[in-house]
Amino acid sequence: MRFLEPLSCVAPSMAQTAHRQYFSCPGSITSVGCLRCVRHREGRVATRTISNGCMLFSMSCRVSLSLIRLALPRNPTPLSKPASPTLRASIHIIRSFNSVHSASTLFSMPERRPFVRLPTEVFPVNYGLRLKPDLIDFTFEGKLEAAVEVTQGTNQIVMNCADIDIITASFVLEGGEEINATGFNYQNEDEKVTLCFPSTLQKGSGSLKIDFVGELNDKMKGFYRSKYTSPSGEIRYAAVTQFEATDARRAFPCWDEPAIKATFDITLIVPKDRVALSNMNVIDRKPYPEEPNLVEVKFATTPIMSTYLVAFVIGEYDFVESQSSDGVTVRVYTPVGKAEQGKFALEVATKTLPFYKDYFNVPYPLPKIDLIAIADFAAGAMENWGLVTYRETALLIDPKNSCASSRQWVALVVGHELAHQWFGNLVTMEWWTHLWLNEGFASWIEYLCVDHCFPEYDIWTQFVSADYTRALDLDALDNSHPIEVDVGHPSEVDEIFDAISYSKGASVIRMLHNYIGDEDFRKGMNAYLLKFQHKNASTEDLWECLEQASGKPIAAVMNSWTKQMGFPIIVVDQEQHGSDRVLKISQKKFCASGPHNGEDCPSWMVPISICTSEDPSCTKIKVLLDQPETTVIIPNVEPDHWIKINPGTVGFYRIQYSSAMLESVLPGIRDLTLLPVDRLGLQNDLFSLARAGMISTVEVLKVMEAFVNEPNYTVWSDLSCNLGVLSSLLSHTDFHEDIQEFIRDLFTPIGLKLGWDSKPGEGHLDALLRGLVLGKLGKAGHKATLEEARRRFKEHAEGKQILSADLRSPVYLTVLKHGDSTTLDTMLKLHKQADMQEEKNRIERVLGAIPAPDLIQRVLSFALSEEVRPQDTVSVIGGVAGSSKHGRKAAWKFVRDNWEELHNRYQGGFLISRLIKLTVDGFAIDKMAAEVKSFFESHHAPAAERTVQQCCENILLNAAWLKKDADDIHHYLLQRKAPPV
Repeated sequence: MRFLEPLSCVAPSMAQTAHRQYFSCPGSITSVGCLRCVRHREGRVATRTISNGCMLFSMSCRVSLSLIRLALPRNPTPLSKPASPTLRASIHIIRSFNSVHSASTLFSMPERRPFVRLPTEVFPVNYGLRLKPDLIDFTFEGKLEAAVEVTQGTNQIVMNCADIDIITASFVLEGGEEINATGFNYQNEDEKVTLCFPSTLQKGSGSLKIDFVGELNDKMKGFYRSKYTSPSGEIRYAAVTQFEATDARRAFPCWDEPAIKATFDITLIVPKDRVALSNMNVIDRKPYPEEPNLVEVKFATTPIMSTYLVAFVIGEYDFVESQSSDGVTVRVYTPVGKAEQGKFALEVATKTLPFYKDYFNVPYPLPKIDLIAIADFAAGAMENWGLVTYRETALLIDPKNSCASSRQWVALVVGHELAHQWFGNLVTMEWWTHLWLNEGFASWIEYLCVDHCFPEYDIWTQFVSADYTRALDLDALDNSHPIEVDVGHPSEVDEIFDAISYSKGASVIRMLHNYIGDEDFRKGMNAYLLKFQHKNASTEDLWECLEQASGKPIAAVMNSWTKQMGFPIIVVDQEQHGSDRVLKISQKKFCASGPHNGEDCPSWMVPISICTSEDPSCTKIKVLLDQPETTVIIPNVEPDHWIKINPGTVGFYRIQYSSAMLESVLPGIRDLTLLPVDRLGLQNDLFSLARAGMISTVEVLKVMEAFVNEPNYTVWSDLSCNLGVLSSLLSHTDFHEDIQEFIRDLFTPIGLKLGWDSKPGEGHLDALLRGLVLGKLGKAGHKATLEEARRRFKEHAEGKQILSADLRSPVYLTVLKHGDSTTLDTMLKLHKQADMQEEKNRIERVLGAIPAPDLIQRVLSFALSEEVRPQDTVSVIGGVAGSSKHGRKAAWKFVRDNWEELHNRYQGGFLISRLIKLTVDGFAIDKMAAEVKSFFESHHAPAAERTVQQCCENILLNAAWLKKDADDIHHYLLQRKAPPV
């Protein structure tokens, strides 16, 4: 599964509060009443006792929910007493916010909820699944006939089940008689159901039959409805799925754990004018006897697979089709009339499949793969085997109206999801503790794939800004977590779909790949995939295969990176001894509040590379730092040559050079002898050290001024992001305008050089850089940029001269930031007229830049209107919070006032975490941490508990940073403006 694109890349007004993080997932609107209300009213555990055979409903005729409601007992008889309410650890109120170190005690993690995995007495071999969705009443009927193995005698079968009502269930042992279940014990909090039988089910093979009904919900999880507009303007609904992590149980009763694999035979009964898709190819399509307007669509048997990878989609779609060079049929499904917009993704997919086949030396095991754009979709994309689902903005590219960053995003997401077809689908993690194996690996190899398909993107430099530094920022917090997290209860799973599992996971795999070398890495990956294909594996299994391939101590090295949270800061000093350079290198844990100085300081096995100014692109020496400190001698280094640790910015750590070493390497920024990725890494390290109070922010501002000649897009992007964070911080002062002047001074030379219009010979990165620089200058109030943006916007809005796609975001942002009610009205009109979701999202993300308080309230109200798709509301609110000090306060109040609706919409998903982070992370006053903490003590958001802790910690860190450096920053900015003496 892929999250949303990094906010810093797509939403200038949100980047300030995002602190480089991105999350995402489920959303919705209201809930249709259904059978589950019967048992929900009774508390956590409810039961229906059914006398044998008295409630058999034939699935050949439509079962109405109202009929079943009448047939079911109103007060089910409990088989066991309801469990006591969930115990929550009391969150300690901190007595003082004076010390930033109190951030770690601001919240204590709640007590873990008790959880037991499914029993193993009965397990599935094959699911025969028939589903009949009703796209008008938003319900579905289901019939499951599962081939199972009973490993020891039992009189009950425990399965996962959520928001589904079972009508009948029976079991038949091979050659035996049918035994009807006499009761269904629903354990709602654990999302389980126990089927109770009157006699013991004997050991052996058998068949479990279940008839059930459910709701096509609006929560963007399980089997849900997705609203779209037909070409004629009619509102219609598709029925689609999103099962990862634990939501297959909302579509059919199942053993919904990744290690319990089976094959699937899926049949869908759907309107004959709709497209029906599933993981495998269609093998039969025939009229449905009972209803002439329906057809029965049967799909081929799947390979053995986990439930979270099952998928089905019923709706109206066009498609484009091709074949990969290795013979796999590839289709991209688009909204009707937009097939042209699927061609770019089709091109990427047909290049990507053979690339992965060659890289892994394992063929893609299915006959087809479909990529489909879903209107309402919470995450970025989902890797269902053979049927990959995407947000429209992660799959569709309009040749005329899509910008360069959208093309790049689509390429990365397609690369990510197709990597999962091997790494995740063919070999699956044994339990959610090893989620990072799936997501970290796919988040690394998507860049390898895009670099292969589009070398002109310079994508590995972008990785450092988009993933590597994001992970460092989050992992420096006291409220981070290890890559490998013990996961029990389903409610805990969503919390680990974060930048640690994805971006830190990708970063340490990149470091490992560099440590091993590509040849041995590929050899180990091939051994791993062949050994565990169609099975499950753990982190240790991968280490073992890579260790055998490379002969290096992979497990020992990597355990220090995956089993403990955080990372080291490498402290370096040097002495010249004749022609040798002697380096003293030490490590200690880096914390966002400063280096770890306590006892029991953790340590890492750190692969360290070193280069010199003689050849900055070539590693001169490699060492494995497996102790707190060491001395390294580099022979034949001239006294005037500089030394650089971590060339390529591959090792996952921060670096603190001695003053003399830093002084010697800084000219490499101005004269560009340092590689772009190392210029970026050096600046980013210094910025992080300043936030942690280890150096003065003024020193970082001086270094930033050395970037005036910088030509590289990604280096500017990282600078822009850090200046956005600083600008957000200084919005709490009365000299915010002074930092805007600094930004204008820094970005004006590159802005003048680029100009507004593309030139012959320019490419992808030039387009990205122009949009970034003009947006930065416009937002900071650069007069000439503002005037030109207003002129171009007027012509665009009047239809005289349409803006190129790459200029729209910076122009929209600029005119809104300095706009009035007329500007906002025009922008909302453009939003309404937009036919493409990319354009709607582009506008939604910048609406919050409008400065007037009454207009900010209009934008916030708009966020919850029917005009904005449920999953995009978060972007609108986040845009308001990231735009200004007033916007932040208004957004936080809006979230509090509308909490019930927002939490209901995104309950249990990643979008609630994203919403909280974007709204409050930019505050820099101690009392706001207390206010946020107090609110979430009384308004529980279980899926976002760690996010709330991290936000409170960030608020305290911001406050401490402001208190420490504000006066010095102000003095420096004034000094810059003063005429020379």
